[in-house]
Amino acid sequence: MKHALGRIAVFPAGRVGKWVVLAAWILLIVALSPLGSRFEGAQENEPSSFLPGDAESVLVLDQLDRFPSGEAIPAVVVAQRDGGLTPADRAALAEATARFNRDLPEGVEAPGLLAPQVSPDGTAAIAVASIRAGGESDLILDAVDELRAVLEPVATGGLRVEVTGPAGFSADAIEVFGGINTTLLLATALLVFVLLIIIYRSPIFWILPLLAVAFAEVTARALGYLMASNGITVNGQTAGILLVLVFGAGTDYALLLTARYREELRRHEDRHEAMAIAIRRAGPAIVASAATVIAALLVLLVAEVNGTSGLGPVGAMGVAVAMIVMMTALPALLVIGGRVAFWPFIPRYGSEAGDETRGWWRRVGDRVARRPRRVWIGTTAALVVACFGLAGLDSNLTSANDFRDEVGSVRGQELISSAFPGGSAAPTTVVVGDAARAPQVVRALEAAPGVAAVREVERDPQAGVRLDVTLEEEPYSTAAYARIPELRDVVREAGGPTALVGGPTAEEADFRESARRDNLVIPPLVLLVVFLILALLLRALLAPLVLIGTVILSFLAALGFSVVAFDLVDFPGESPTLPLFGFIFLVALGVDYNIFLMARVREEAQAHGTREGMLRGLAVTGGVITSAGVVLAGTFLVLGVLPLVTLTEIGFLVAFGVLLDTLVVRSILVPAITLDMGDRIWWPSALWRRSRQEAPAAEPAPDPT
Repeated sequence: MKHALGRIAVFPAGRVGKWVVLAAWILLIVALSPLGSRFEGAQENEPSSFLPGDAESVLVLDQLDRFPSGEAIPAVVVAQRDGGLTPADRAALAEATARFNRDLPEGVEAPGLLAPQVSPDGTAAIAVASIRAGGESDLILDAVDELRAVLEPVATGGLRVEVTGPAGFSADAIEVFGGINTTLLLATALLVFVLLIIIYRSPIFWILPLLAVAFAEVTARALGYLMASNGITVNGQTAGILLVLVFGAGTDYALLLTARYREELRRHEDRHEAMAIAIRRAGPAIVASAATVIAALLVLLVAEVNGTSGLGPVGAMGVAVAMIVMMTALPALLVIGGRVAFWPFIPRYGSEAGDETRGWWRRVGDRVARRPRRVWIGTTAALVVACFGLAGLDSNLTSANDFRDEVGSVRGQELISSAFPGGSAAPTTVVVGDAARAPQVVRALEAAPGVAAVREVERDPQAGVRLDVTLEEEPYSTAAYARIPELRDVVREAGGPTALVGGPTAEEADFRESARRDNLVIPPLVLLVVFLILALLLRALLAPLVLIGTVILSFLAALGFSVVAFDLVDFPGESPTLPLFGFIFLVALGVDYNIFLMARVREEAQAHGTREGMLRGLAVTGGVITSAGVVLAGTFLVLGVLPLVTLTEIGFLVAFGVLLDTLVVRSILVPAITLDMGDRIWWPSALWRRSRQEAPAAEPAPDPT
């Protein structure tokens, strides 16, 4: 069975197999391309797509469908002038309202914009239109765009007019995510192209891995569309991370396989034989690495937040596709390209044989080996200092301040807050199932702290009574989110168990509460999964514990440093999901590089002992792993080109963490600990038992300092 699997694995390296594999991939890409082009259309970018499925605010959305008016999303128009609205302002606003109402966009309920409500100080007026989108993002975006176009001529001579409210915020978010894939694809492809040119210094070679990554990207987009069409939540954030994962992980696997292939080309005259050996030697580490990331991502399925839960299978699929492409299509392309693809630095047969264990990284290892205990203690202390930045971690990043650029919905909310209660643009929805208890609920809400007004909106014999509650605080603020648990207690005490609190503020509060739960539940599960994979790969228990410990420390240090950096650039806070996303990517991807290193160290240790095996393994893998880390960090850093603070923070955290792990943890900390522990690192494997029997007197005693 093992030999049969081995023959299948090296099939792309065969003289005939390379052509068969390449032809199969070309046919598959042609078949999948139409599905991939529909990927953006299948995404859900309205705020409800991020909510936990069983949250109270989601139950309210379900209850609203039972009312005659159904679930409608309010678009709020605000007009404001510092000195007070003039008669001309009001006339222009009335004219624009009539023009919009004469030809309502699809989804906007008649009569369209309602009569404006003027603020007590006379400086502002708000008017509301209800949009029934039915989950269709395009209907929200088209209606808000049409409303803004109609109102644009009115905003002259000091009169400010904006469209905000839940529909305005949704439209701005949809617009940002709508162009996310094109921007990311172009930026990421350009970055990978430049890095491949720098790494291989060849005007030809970059074509092969970039073509393989393109195969993976098209395949992942098509499968992503199928997953979204079958009930898995896919939003723009998930799609952007999927693209970065495919490019980053795919290029990493390409670099690692290519590095081993170049080694074997110097040892074997036949390039087909060289590739077959490269697949056998590097393949298990690549598969184990991919399996680690896939398993870690699949743990996200237990997340309560829909957006996070959907990222799990979608991201895992992307990594799996990248790994399969790099183990099949890339070997075929490399063998077809031959040695000339590396021109002008062609790895010729017999050249530089045996020199892989020397060089700069060997010198780094030798320096660490002189005082390994002092090195790992000092490195650990430096990382612990970076962890102190965690004291500044907060979750003040909200829907209102997540946009890096100015958007109409945020400007409109600021105008409303200057003249009306903050919650006027997005009232909190209360549904009272027992209509007889509605008056009691109204009185209780009017007496509750932070409530500016309560209004009965609708009554139905079966559904009950629907109320709109206007909060004093801005609806997209942490102060408003903190009001929701108290309001729910008030409503349930007055209206019974069928009285529910929902609406935009409650939705965000539920999202943040579930994010806190996910941050506590998911990391231990990920660590358990990663430990089991490492134990199987290294056939040891102590080494996996050491590797996981170093990666956790690296993650905490990266997060602490990032929090300080975000504060320096005046970001308003961190997303509640940032620690979890950072943990998933940095632990899984950080363990990746330790897998590549320690798998090679174990291979070398079997022939040369642990000390020499560590030094040889570091020397051989140092360059390629560093290159892979730079590529992966660069691809995640590309998220910073997008105008959302959340994605910028995720990109910076993962990029910095990957570089920290690559240049410090994998290059210094892990080698130092391994050299200090010696053969004990492999406990209780056969390699450790063999070292006990052989009495390794040649190995120097641990550094007492």
